[in-house]
Amino acid sequence: MKINRYLIEFAINALLRSKTKNIFIIVVFTLLTMLLTSVFLITGSIKHELQTTVNALPQITVQKIKAGRHYDIDISVADKILTITGVSSAVPRVWGYYYFANAGVNFSVIGIEPYAEQYKASFDQLVEQYDFDALASQEGMVIGQGVYEVMRQSFYDHYFNFILPDGQLKKMMIAGVFNEATALESNDIILMPTEEVREIFAMKANQATDIVVTVPNPEEIDTVASKIKMIYPDTRVITRADLEVSYQNIFDYKGGVFLALFVVALFTFFMIIYDKASGLSSEEKRQIGILKAVGWRVDDVLKEKFYEAFIVSFSAYLLGIIFALGFVYLLQAPLLRNIFEGYSQLRTTFELPFVLDIQTLFLVFFLSVPIYLAATIIPAWRAATLEVDEVIR
Repeated sequence: MKINRYLIEFAINALLRSKTKNIFIIVVFTLLTMLLTSVFLITGSIKHELQTTVNALPQITVQKIKAGRHYDIDISVADKILTITGVSSAVPRVWGYYYFANAGVNFSVIGIEPYAEQYKASFDQLVEQYDFDALASQEGMVIGQGVYEVMRQSFYDHYFNFILPDGQLKKMMIAGVFNEATALESNDIILMPTEEVREIFAMKANQATDIVVTVPNPEEIDTVASKIKMIYPDTRVITRADLEVSYQNIFDYKGGVFLALFVVALFTFFMIIYDKASGLSSEEKRQIGILKAVGWRVDDVLKEKFYEAFIVSFSAYLLGIIFALGFVYLLQAPLLRNIFEGYSQLRTTFELPFVLDIQTLFLVFFLSVPIYLAATIIPAWRAATLEVDEVIR
């Protein structure tokens, strides 16, 4: 279809003659497009962040189970697991949750052995950055940004007092604050030498919280997990795939709220489209009749109406996309992101990573612009095919 700039100019003037109504349509259209796009952008960003977090988790985690509860496991189990074919490493982890009653939050306290193999690459970087041997002698620790903010609110700017199981206090100095790329995982973490963690949780020297197992060949993970379960039937063997399913179940549950928002937005949009497609106003029909009376053909009328609808719908679409990008990635989607973060005081305060899926833009486009065009052109075509005197009357 050849573009006629005179028809475009006429369409713009026609829109300006009914500017109040058209401004209202653009505002509502823009808000609905912004909501739909924001939902898709937040979903894509959090899925990307969750996948990054899952990829950083251990391939296999072995826990001691007694009476259905998690107990400390003997370190010698790691040596036995290392004899299984396909296992490259089995690292005992010493960690636990410390409840800070003053703020009502849990800290994840993790022990670090500076000369042992770390089960996460990010921990290797922290071991290089901080001297954990020196931290052991200075009773120091490295904490996540979220932990530091909570401690600072309780006036713990340079140190923190842990309450030991026997009721005594253990003072630990804050040696540094770290920010990992995966803030979903690191926001509540405290890292310190392993012996300090054992003292805080009253753990024996020959015990660990669990054991993380590395298998170089991903195809052998399930086989190795089955062998560990056979050797130690009193353990819980958790693979990365199991954790990914759990993460996805949580995401799908909370994504149902987003789905509800999506359905409401679509319903509102289609109500507007239905009202638009139900017929033209008497004034619009009269204008079409006058245009035909002065010599306009049916295709000229339809082209002019197409330009009107396209200007309105595409302008609203672009504004909605721009506002959604600013709302999600500049303002970090206030209120909407709380659906996934939760409302705890030490909730994850990560930044939504910029993930722009072209398919999302096309999906929002085809859910909005073509439908609005059809809802405008079809009634105009019906009116334009009638006789001039009938339309004017």
